[in-house]
Amino acid sequence: MKLPPRLKNSLLTLVLVGLLGGLAALTQRFSAQIDITGNASNTLSDASEKVLSNLPDKVQITAYLKKDAIIRRQIEQLIALYQDHKADITLTFIDPASIPEKTRELNIGSDGGIIIEYQGRMERLIFIDEATLTNALLQLANANERWVSFLAGHGERVANGIANFDFGTFGKALDQHKIKAQSLNLGTVQAIPDNSNLLVISAPAVPLMAGEITLLKQYIDKGCNLFILTDPNNAHLAPLLDYLGIRVLAGTLVDGQSKLYGIDDPSFVLASEYSKHPITKGFQTITVYPVTAALDSDLTSPFKAEVLLSSAKQSWTETSPVSGKIRFDAGGVERAGPLNFAYALTRKVNDIEQRIVVIGDGDFLSNTYIGNVGNLDMGLRMVNWLIHDDKFIDIPAKTTPDSKLQLSNTTIAVLSSGFLIVLPVLLLGMGFWVWRRRNRR
Repeated sequence: MKLPPRLKNSLLTLVLVGLLGGLAALTQRFSAQIDITGNASNTLSDASEKVLSNLPDKVQITAYLKKDAIIRRQIEQLIALYQDHKADITLTFIDPASIPEKTRELNIGSDGGIIIEYQGRMERLIFIDEATLTNALLQLANANERWVSFLAGHGERVANGIANFDFGTFGKALDQHKIKAQSLNLGTVQAIPDNSNLLVISAPAVPLMAGEITLLKQYIDKGCNLFILTDPNNAHLAPLLDYLGIRVLAGTLVDGQSKLYGIDDPSFVLASEYSKHPITKGFQTITVYPVTAALDSDLTSPFKAEVLLSSAKQSWTETSPVSGKIRFDAGGVERAGPLNFAYALTRKVNDIEQRIVVIGDGDFLSNTYIGNVGNLDMGLRMVNWLIHDDKFIDIPAKTTPDSKLQLSNTTIAVLSSGFLIVLPVLLLGMGFWVWRRRNRR
């Protein structure tokens, strides 16, 4: 039976509309996507996907940022890639100005920050991309509890203290990373606990007793990890530092470039460029070190010494009181910059890498200064490396291929003549041809 053309067309239209409706319904239930970008910029790396697969619980990401639509959209696009593989990742934006007390509690500066929470633990980021976010999630995935001992009894900074020079804020940050801080007085406890992953010695105010020095040297000989923070003209740790092959230079390190950042006190040393080391890998934030001692290493030491932090070229060691107008004395014991003020020491002991950090400033992690720019992050990085919790996935940055067009001079000349001469002549010729043809009619 032959259908009328109009009915036939109507049926075909209904079939097509039905197919389109069915496809639209399927897209609501099923989704598929293909990344056709040259650098796979819209796809997570295999390493990131593997980390997400090992996170069974939900992840809460809170971005404390000003109401900048562009930055927030970029973060949303990045987090969306993670949410495609793990649906229970939530993202919340908060303007820091709306909750000043909370931002002060979290040590979030004026530039904002990003807090990642998982199973009661927290990581804080200032800069976010796939590499930093994935490695933050990797750190959070580690549920093992670690212990750090802080030497006490000699006027050291207290791990849970609330005084300006104490480490209470830093101790809370360690606790959020499941790193428990405990005080250790060798006058009452005759041994360093075996459960301690790290011993911290922070600028004692009085000399250590001979028996304590012996215990600490035995601790070092066993290959245990150590974090030493000293101050200018503090000789109480000299026996230990000599044992490690580190020497404290005389005077206070002063930084001539601190005024560029609005700091009038030259005893504040700023670091904005960092040496190549696992502690500083990918770290791009300025750190501030008030009242710092310059250090030097002994090449004959059994440890491999790597520079962590150095001062600017405009710095020097000031042996006079840092007040009023000061200047470098080239003829004396003062040393001109750049000067090193933090070292990472390593060696193999029973096939295990022993790790030690020595820094010439005991104040940068104190309650008063830990909120300055990247000080807290630097302290956490140092502790994580010292306790061998420095798992880091190297995810290469995804650069856009062919983002720049480089032409030879000949090509530029040809293109220029084509647009400036040939194309206008062709247009004029076509216009003249059309005009002539119309006049002939």
